[in-house]
Amino acid sequence: MTVYVDNARIPFGRMLMSHMMADTLDELHEMAVKLGLRRWFQDHPGSQHYDLSVSKREEAISRGAVAVSSREFVQLMVIDNREPPTELLHP
Repeated sequence: MTVYVDNARIPFGRMLMSHMMADTLDELHEMAVKLGLRRWFQDHPGSQHYDLSVSKREEAISRGAVAVSSREFVQLMVIDNREPPTELLHP
């Protein structure tokens, strides 16, 4: 089982954000706890993911998350019958 982070750099205020998803919701929430994130995430049906700041993305990678491109992230979601985050489909 794996946690994935993409390389998106989506502006959110003064921050740049990327996405984190996992093979299972348990893994996703477990990594979020390790990163000190509160259990609030994008829970749109089929699109469960957390938005991450650049620093949290780097921390996730140091804790074992697999870095993928935004394209690979979308492909992983499609393979798993999930809906990719809208901003990745319509930048």
